[in-house]
Amino acid sequence: MKIKIDNISKSFKNNKEINEVLKDISFEVNEGEFVSLLGPSGCGKTTLLTIIAGFKGANLGEISVGDKIVRGPGADRGFVFQNYALFPWMTVEKNILYPMKQQKVPKEDRRARLNQLLKMSKLEGKEKLYPSQLSGGMKQRIAVIRALACKPEVLLLDEPLGAVDFQMRKILQEELESIFMADKTTAIMVTHDVDEAVYMSDRVIVMSTDKGRIIEDLKIDLPRPRVRDCEQYNSYKDKLTEVLTVALGYEEVAVSSK
Repeated sequence: MKIKIDNISKSFKNNKEINEVLKDISFEVNEGEFVSLLGPSGCGKTTLLTIIAGFKGANLGEISVGDKIVRGPGADRGFVFQNYALFPWMTVEKNILYPMKQQKVPKEDRRARLNQLLKMSKLEGKEKLYPSQLSGGMKQRIAVIRALACKPEVLLLDEPLGAVDFQMRKILQEELESIFMADKTTAIMVTHDVDEAVYMSDRVIVMSTDKGRIIEDLKIDLPRPRVRDCEQYNSYKDKLTEVLTVALGYEEVAVSSK
């Protein structure tokens, strides 16, 4: 399902002062595409993601998913939070079933989808455990497959691996990539990690601290699964690291698409 972000502007008022976080942000995401929003803290990545989710409204501009204008949260968009946001009083099974019950998915279909998701995420046998009994990596996988449970047209991820350590982060990137490849869901992910952006994405959009101005829209033309130690992979990392320096406001470049 195609997503269109059309001239989005967003301001916040703080003690009579107006802070313009986003100004005239526009781009499109094609069906089945995985796009990362990369940039330094304070560039408006998460604000933009929450506007796409419908959690916040824009001051100007509009967002559409397919032929529908976003006017609030909807079942067509799943959201994965950085801190998992699992219900601690529910088992793994009940956490995953919860959104399907809310959407009134028939019981037999819920059970079939649950089994499919557990197999996809390598969590079979963990159904009866509670979040407190799981590692951070398992919690994050559950958060992702719970968001996928009702087969949303778009999956939105706010630094989904930000709460796990470096080594686990790489393992989870590989596991999540296999989940996305299997489910073929259109996705937009916020990250500040260059390696993660290159590994996970079909495209990387780099936002600057200048009201979220887009300074790069880079296509990652690499086969999947990705090989981290190849020359082209590292070339993409070097390019994005260079552009991030620009995003911090140290120099000016023109927007380029590749």
